[in-house]
Amino acid sequence: MWKLGFAPERWVRWGLKPLIWLGLLFPAGLLVTGVINADLGADPQKTIVHTTGQWALYSLWLSLAVTPVRRLTGIGALLLVRRLLGLFAFFYACLHLTSYMLLYMGLDWPTLVEDLTERPYIIVGFLAFLGLLPLAWTSTRRQMRRLGRRWGRLHRLVYPVAGLAWLHYFWQTKSDLNQPVLFGLLLVFLLAVRIYWFWLARSSDAGLSRQVPATEK
Repeated sequence: MWKLGFAPERWVRWGLKPLIWLGLLFPAGLLVTGVINADLGADPQKTIVHTTGQWALYSLWLSLAVTPVRRLTGIGALLLVRRLLGLFAFFYACLHLTSYMLLYMGLDWPTLVEDLTERPYIIVGFLAFLGLLPLAWTSTRRQMRRLGRRWGRLHRLVYPVAGLAWLHYFWQTKSDLNQPVLFGLLLVFLLAVRIYWFWLARSSDAGLSRQVPATEK
């Protein structure tokens, strides 16, 4: 476990969080600037839809990485940025869906419904977005207090959401699969370490239970 020579919570709150705000708003700012200057390449619609989708994935994967990094470093204050990263994932997912509906479909509802019933990668992408909705809605401290233990169970929904988001990305990639495969391997790793820690905790609890004398049980 790594040790820091300064207050971790202060560093996270006043250093890391502003950096995350700047870093994750920057791609959106570039897209806005590109639209204003007509500088988004030969296919600006594709650039907008793909860029927002990729940053939704980046943000979601970063939010999943918080817990392993927190456990390895012992910096509990990193939990302060997990919600922020999750909300940025939702923000870019909203931009991704909205730009697809406006720029590709032109809000043609019959065509949208057809896509949602006949194109598998659209279906899983939309399911991933629907899964993000309750996570974003219940991300406030008030909702955490109101839901209690149910909040943690609800937010485990992020794991199937991530799987669906990855599948959406993989299916719609037509040529270079290197990045989708890398994202898939990262997701497998992030889930595997959680399963391993869960198994260790269960094994430890079972060992302690066996050591307690029967008269104390």
